[in-house]
Formats: sequence, structure tokens, C-alpha cells
Amino acid sequence: MKLSEPMAARCPTMSLMIFMHLLYQTQTQMMLPWEYGVRNLARRPVRTALTLVALATVVMLVFVVVGFIRGLELSLAISGDRDVALVYSVNSEENIENSSIEARTPDLLTASIEGVWNRFGVPHVSPELYMGTRVRLRDGSTGLGLVRGVTRNAPLVRRSVRLTSGHWPQAHEVMVGRLAAAKLGINNNELAIGQTIEFEGQSWTISGEFSAGGAAYESEIWCRLTDFQTATKRQDLSLVAILLTSGATPAEVSLFCKERTDLELRAIRETDYYGLLQQHYRPVQLLAWLVVFLVAGAGVFAGLNMMYGAVAGRVREIATLQAIGYRRRAILLSLVQEGVLLAAAASLLAGLVSLTVLNGTAVRFTMGAFVLRIDSVAILWGCGVGILLGGLGALPPALKALRESVAISLKAM
Repeated sequence: MKLSEPMAARCPTMSLMIFMHLLYQTQTQMMLPWEYGVRNLARRPVRTALTLVALATVVMLVFVVVGFIRGLELSLAISGDRDVALVYSVNSEENIENSSIEARTPDLLTASIEGVWNRFGVPHVSPELYMGTRVRLRDGSTGLGLVRGVTRNAPLVRRSVRLTSGHWPQAHEVMVGRLAAAKLGINNNELAIGQTIEFEGQSWTISGEFSAGGAAYESEIWCRLTDFQTATKRQDLSLVAILLTSGATPAEVSLFCKERTDLELRAIRETDYYGLLQQHYRPVQLLAWLVVFLVAGAGVFAGLNMMYGAVAGRVREIATLQAIGYRRRAILLSLVQEGVLLAAAASLLAGLVSLTVLNGTAVRFTMGAFVLRIDSVAILWGCGVGILLGGLGALPPALKALRESVAISLKAM
């Protein structure tokens, strides 16, 4: 469209719009086509495949570490119940395994605290003996397991626990959590119903399996409290778990513990207890995040090496593009486009493998066991690191190649 000078003078805004449109067309015509970068990846299938596998491996490591962090956080967050108060020895600090309280404590708590949930005349109070012990299997192998002696009141207080198969343990029987095998470092078949295990000098038959919605109990072995006290030659308890009514608070239980100084007790809300555990494991989480950044940094350097090799063989191609009129910025964007496309494909591949293979994998830990969680946060971190690797990895070699003289680069072999 061509305007006469009088019309252009009367319409300065239209003239400016036409000028910007022509300038935009000129700029876009000098940009390399999108298909150019895609075709370049297909022209070197072996190099592209190797780069894809390398980038996918780096992103996979990020998925594993972030999945570990998310699994630990969610396991501790799910384990607590706001309506449950834990009473244990004041000398054990946050380690309930070292706690030792008198066997009469549950009766004293039930008689002294009005906020205890009571239904059909049954107070929801669970006396428990909890400790770590060596568990021996039929083949002679041993592992460190977590055993909890409980009564039939335990499911009333531990409301997330569900018996998935088998029956409640009778005399010299145990039921195992769905992650107990992972805690022991063995195959799930070795803790099948009907199998026998040994701990504390006695043989126990597995009567059932339970789940707890991802809570820490899933890595434990439960048996009858009286049988466990007999086996360990102990008549004391480790803790008492109390289910409180909606109007009651753990402050009432704490007040009782402070008044009865002779018992040396302390009380805490169960969610607060696992919150303290989260703070205890905070250094581990920080170390895991440091590993994420180190893996990402190593991936950037690996991407640099791969992109340097890819660009080094295309010196003459880059110089030819400059000679026929393409600007350096257009060539740079095309090279970055190739790196980002490759990194995006690697991220999708790593994400698919992580969701189908790694998600839900059991991991042993000091507190028991938990599963890797490849959730939205893990996917965001993994794919974000992957895209970052592709973009940053392509910039330095591309800039170095573009700094070379066109005449010298055209003569390069």
C-alpha cells in the first residue's frame, strides 16, 4: 500500500504503523525458520540420541532427589493427628524409643483427664511399647526393624491404620506395615502372611498386613503389647497415645504431667511431635536440595561439553548463514532453540520414566521407610532444570562460534 505525501502528512499514525509493519516483516524474514532447527536435530541422529540420553539422565537424578525430599516431607506431615496427644518420658526428649514410663500411666490419664474420647464406655487410650530391634528371617538374614506392642485400642487412636489383609495378631503373632519389608531391606514376599520371623528371642507368625495412608506406621511391625513385654522382659511402656474430644486440647494433658512430677511425663500434640522430627531432619533436606543444585550444575557443564562438540562441527554452516545475510542474533536463537527442544524432549522422557517407575518406590531411612513422591513440585523442578540445561548449555558455544570471522570460518574444515 502506497500513500500520497499529503495523505501521509495528514495521517502520521498510519505512516508509523506501516513503517513498523515493514520493519517487522524485514526482521522476521531474516530469522531462521523454526523447521531449520528441528531438521538439524534429525540430520545427526546418533549425536542427538546420545545427547538426549545424557540430558535425560541428569534430569532423572533431579527427579529422584526431589522425589526423596517430597516423600520425606509428606510422610512426616501425614503421620500426625491433631486430635491425638502423646505422653512419654520427659527424659527421652524427641526419641520415643528411649522413653520408659510406668504401666499404670494409662489408667491415671483416663481417670484424671476429662477430655479423653470415650465411646460406649471404652476410653480411646492406647498404651504402647515401641523400640527398634533385630529381626531375623527364615533364611538367616537379619535387619533392623521397628516393633510396636499395642492393644486392641490402638486402631481407635491410630485412625489412619487399616488392616488390608489377614487378621489382627493373636498370641505370638504380628502384623506388618506395607513398608516394613523396605525398612528391613528385603523382598515383600518374605513378609507374606503365614511366614515366620524372629526377634527378641522368640518366633512370631505374620497374621496380617496394614496400611496407614503413607504415615510412618507403615514401616513398623505390630504385635500384642503383653507378648512384647514378655519377650523383652519389660513391664513398662514407651508412650501413651490419647484421642481427645473436639473441645479438649493437649494443654490439659500437659497440666496433668506438670502436676504429677513424680511420673516424669511430658505431653505433646502428635502433629507437633512430627513437626519436631521435620526440624530434626531439616539438615538432611537441605543437603538433598544442595545435591539438586550440584546435579543441575554438573548437567550444565555436561551440556556445555555436548553443545561445544555439536557447534564445533558446524563452523562453516554458521559462517555460511552469516554470509547469506542472517544476523548473528537469528543464528544464536536457532542454536538455543535446538538445545531447548532437545532438553524438553529429555525432560519429558525422564518425567515419563519417573512417573511410571520411580513414583512410589520405597526408600529406607532412619525413621523407618517412605516412598518417593514424583508430584507436581518434583515435575516442576525436574522439567525446569532440564529446560535450563538446554538454554544455558547452548549459549556459550554458540557465542564463541559467532565471534569468529566469517572468512576464516568458511575455510575451516
